[in-house]
Amino acid sequence: MKPAVRRHFQLSHMRFFLRRAIVVLIALAAPLLHAQQLPTPDQAKRLLETRPDLVAQLRREIAASGLTADQIRARLRAAGYPEDLLDAYVGPNRAGRDTIKTGVASEDVLDAVAALGIADTADTSELRQILRSRRDVTARDTLRSRRANAMRADSTGDSLNVSFLDSLGRRRADSMNVRRRRITADSGFTIFGLSVFDGATTQFDANLAGPVDASYRLGAGDRIVLILTGDAERTFTLDVTREGFVVIPGIGEVPVANLTLGQLQDLLYPRLARVYSGLRKGAGATTHFSLNIARLHTNQVFVLGDVIQPGSYRVSSAGTALSALYAAGGPNQNGGMRGVEIKRGGRIVDSLDLYDYLLRADGSHDPRLQSGDVVFVSVHGARVRVVGEVVRPATYELKRGETLADLLRVAGGFTAEAARRRVQVSRILPPTLRDTTDRARVVIDIASAQFANGSGPAYPLEPGDVVRVFAVSERVGRSIAVRGNVWTPGTFGFTTGMHLSDAVRLAGGIKPDAYLGQVLVSRLRGTDSSRVQLHSAFADSSGRVIDDLLLRDDDDIRIFAVSEFKTVQYVAITGAVRRPGRIPFRDGMTLRDVVLLAGGLEERAFLGEAEIARLPATRDGGRLAVTHRVPLDSSYLFVRDQNRLALPAASRSMLNADVPLVPFDNVLILAQPDWESSRRVTVTGEVRFPGTYTLTNKQDHLSAVLARAGGLTQTANPDGIVFYRHKSRLGRVGVDLARVLRDTSFRDNLILQDGDSIHLPPFNGIVEVQGAVNAPRGVAFVPGEDLNYYVHAAGGPSKLAELSRSYVTQPDGSVESIIERTLRPDVIPVPRPGAVVVVTERDLSDRVDSVARIGVIAQMLGGLVALVALLRR
Repeated sequence: MKPAVRRHFQLSHMRFFLRRAIVVLIALAAPLLHAQQLPTPDQAKRLLETRPDLVAQLRREIAASGLTADQIRARLRAAGYPEDLLDAYVGPNRAGRDTIKTGVASEDVLDAVAALGIADTADTSELRQILRSRRDVTARDTLRSRRANAMRADSTGDSLNVSFLDSLGRRRADSMNVRRRRITADSGFTIFGLSVFDGATTQFDANLAGPVDASYRLGAGDRIVLILTGDAERTFTLDVTREGFVVIPGIGEVPVANLTLGQLQDLLYPRLARVYSGLRKGAGATTHFSLNIARLHTNQVFVLGDVIQPGSYRVSSAGTALSALYAAGGPNQNGGMRGVEIKRGGRIVDSLDLYDYLLRADGSHDPRLQSGDVVFVSVHGARVRVVGEVVRPATYELKRGETLADLLRVAGGFTAEAARRRVQVSRILPPTLRDTTDRARVVIDIASAQFANGSGPAYPLEPGDVVRVFAVSERVGRSIAVRGNVWTPGTFGFTTGMHLSDAVRLAGGIKPDAYLGQVLVSRLRGTDSSRVQLHSAFADSSGRVIDDLLLRDDDDIRIFAVSEFKTVQYVAITGAVRRPGRIPFRDGMTLRDVVLLAGGLEERAFLGEAEIARLPATRDGGRLAVTHRVPLDSSYLFVRDQNRLALPAASRSMLNADVPLVPFDNVLILAQPDWESSRRVTVTGEVRFPGTYTLTNKQDHLSAVLARAGGLTQTANPDGIVFYRHKSRLGRVGVDLARVLRDTSFRDNLILQDGDSIHLPPFNGIVEVQGAVNAPRGVAFVPGEDLNYYVHAAGGPSKLAELSRSYVTQPDGSVESIIERTLRPDVIPVPRPGAVVVVTERDLSDRVDSVARIGVIAQMLGGLVALVALLRR
């Protein structure tokens, strides 16, 4: 849809649904108002307050409008109503905006709007067209869904699962819409021809502006252009009136209704010759005329029967039965395609076989329609499904007397992979031919020499038959396979008299590392399809065969490589190297080679020595490895020189002293003792020099870093220090910084770790009270006051408060709780400036559990009393 058209539709849609809501008010306020009078704002408000049925209906109407709350308010304001009149009936959508879901109105509402004078005829006619187009699309989609469901049900009911291809097709049909997509598998469930009418296309639209041929039949609404040339040069534009005539200046009225263009031309010769003497047929004429159609009239036709949307349609006067059929959406799943009837005046004037048009482009039976014509699609005839190796697997409709040969022809014939020896037909027997075992389905194999020529026999088919065309066997004949250690392994053509040496030569010969001791030839037995193993060998690396076997069709030759029997050798390197791991072993490999292949040493590598763990000569006593240390030096520190790896010049003379390795050695590059990358801590807030500081040693304390940061500012609050330890995921750590600053030997003078963060906030004279209090808030700090003071300053504890479990989070992160003592006063925490007081809530589950326990105890006591009473009797 174009943007301008879409905007026009949206505006019309908005106007319509606002008017529809007002129509509801008018209809229910009929006793108070005249038929054409809108309710006043007070009357509308009173109706909404006193009529719940009106409110429910209005909610439904607004919910179907698709208007946002702002759009509804603007329309109400423009109509003189309070803009908040309908606010109570507008709900938010998923995105949180006030909006309404879009709906589609019915034509009876449009009639009501027009009758009340709220909407003009242009608005209602435009909306009627939109509603009808939506209804057409909805009907088409619904019918497509029904087709797919019916076809899926057909696939479920077909129990003749005699081929893998058919079962694959049924599974595909269950998972996709067969009307919208081309089924790649040969299921055959697609009804041939229906896809032509899917989607929007102009392939059946008639030519609306001419030109037309001489057989075109004129009617009211046509515009004819009469052109005179020669002695007289004139042009006349002639409109065919409703009465069926045209008026030619100087000639008068000429009746043209139901005349063809050729007939009108013959009629005008004598009429025009009376005025233009040089106009005549044949040679010698000095004046000529021609007729052209500048505008075609439309015909009202009816498309009925089993089509997607039966009804009345206006089509171009040049339109044919196909044009009308496409306008109606085409045949539905029950519609026939082999005999579409065109009726005129109650009798059949032609019958259109859609297969003629689709398969042979034959439109000879697709006549032009006239007003009042009826295009009728009857129920389909016998349908047969063809699957397998045909060009167009589908479900086809057959005419009476058509056979298997006709079916194969309309299906496009066989594919190149078709076996062409036999065709199988799965059939549902008629009730009269079923036996007492109630076996209603049979399988019929049809063999014919005509299949080889691409056609088939005239075998009669029945409704519901499933014709299966099988593919050729996957087995490849007259071939041999050469696999393994040759230069071009693969499949090769077999010829009679071929030997093993010939096959090796076709495969490019053997590689230098080929195993010469044995060649395996696997041969297929013809008796039971098992295989027998034959053996041969090579005399030398040239590939000369010692026992040159005579090959047979389908032999499989396997040539081995010596490397296949060797264990993959490697050395491993770990520790302070850039890329530790396993490295393939090569003869002559040294420790320096392995370090190079591992990306070189890391900065933390210890250059004194390395450890090599080597497999022991014997495994006595459960020994797994023997370790020994080898020297390292600065020559193992590689530097980059002109984009290549090189050794420092002073170290190149030491290469001769390198350490050789053997397979499966494990090299460990040691790390320097106490080597560690730099540690950093972050200091922010009220210090003189905030920033990220690098620790000078592993014993740096909190006080030392704060001293390097210039100490605290005058506005800093040491009690409010926020100390976080991220590396060990401890979170915030409580620190008594004031005491640390007085005594650096105090336990809270922590040794810092990498990633620690320290924040010094400014002084905060507020104590925050949270939890189960009546008015949670901040309370000004009062020196010396304890937790109880701040709880009462926040409105006191609530009904659910459990004051004995309350606690205080001091500004330095430490947590203090109430300590209850038996013979001495309880210890009540005293909050400091910036502290947080938390009053916990009572756990109601304990109370419920207590009540349940009391109930259980009461039941037990009742049972004991009853038992005692019984024993006393």
